[in-house]
Amino acid sequence: MDTLKAKYLTGIANAADESALEDIRLAALGKKGEISALMATLGKMDPDQRKVRGAALNVLKDEIDAALRAKKAALADAALDARLRAEWLDVTLPARPRRVGTIHPVSQVMEELTAIFADMGFAVAEGPQVESDWYNFDALNIPPEHPARQEHDTFFMHRAPGDNRPPHVLRTHTSPVQIRALQTLGTPLRVIAPGRVYRMDMDQTHTPMFHQVEGIAIDRDISMANLKWVLEEFCRAFFEVDSVELRFRASHFPFTEPSAEVDIRCSWEGGQLKIGQGDKWMEILGSGMMHPKVLAAAGVDPSQWQGFAFGMGIDRIAMLKYGIPDLRAFFESDLRWLRHYGFAALDMPDLAGGLSA
Repeated sequence: MDTLKAKYLTGIANAADESALEDIRLAALGKKGEISALMATLGKMDPDQRKVRGAALNVLKDEIDAALRAKKAALADAALDARLRAEWLDVTLPARPRRVGTIHPVSQVMEELTAIFADMGFAVAEGPQVESDWYNFDALNIPPEHPARQEHDTFFMHRAPGDNRPPHVLRTHTSPVQIRALQTLGTPLRVIAPGRVYRMDMDQTHTPMFHQVEGIAIDRDISMANLKWVLEEFCRAFFEVDSVELRFRASHFPFTEPSAEVDIRCSWEGGQLKIGQGDKWMEILGSGMMHPKVLAAAGVDPSQWQGFAFGMGIDRIAMLKYGIPDLRAFFESDLRWLRHYGFAALDMPDLAGGLSA
């Protein structure tokens, strides 16, 4: 008895982990353990001997069981202490850095546009979102019968009966800003006009309010070649690729002559858009040379000055660059969407450091 007691109590004291402790328990108290085997011999003893021997074995069994429990608790306490030491945190230390606020993709793309065109000498011009009928249509050579001037396409401001003032609309494009910039700043001129515009349309790729950027460059000898270079440089910088290929298709816009829609070479591989390669073409913007009537409406002599204009949807090029599938999500105020597609507040885009780095 004393030998078994010393043997197992020593083994329990020296056990390094719960696995070793379990091995000792099985060797002593398991079905095939030594103490269990001794308990099985009690049936062969006479009553007096069984009484003495059984009591001694029960005491030994209880002592070993108590030692096992105490050692298991001690190992658990030691493991907890080690974990607490490893996971200890000084709450007086500064918190981990965390992004505060998120920039919407539209705002990010506006900053990217500004950085690119500023590098090419374009300033940013702004104008009112509620425009007069003259600035929004007449000054841009849009005739009275044009579909855009109908109420099914344009938001007209309410006028009281008998009000003879010119009608006002929510601007349908940022082109009125071009007229205002020419009237205010004169020529020569290079500006872009980003901002909100409004049209009566709503589906997966259209919303009643969206964003456009338009640009003009006016000088004495500007040509379509200058327009092509500006658009190629913009697309190369914006999509962050080494080279792009643009295709100009003849079109018609009331405010430019000649007019061209611009396609960019691209490919779709595995559902991913790649700009500057492949055998597909995708329309991205409209452009052309400023119509003489538009220049004249802005107070510019078209016999002395000429220039180009272009316009594109900011939301659309944001979707293309950042893989955003549905335009409506831009306006749903879903914080999960914004955290996924948004940008850090202090990461201002620049050409040297990378627009979307």
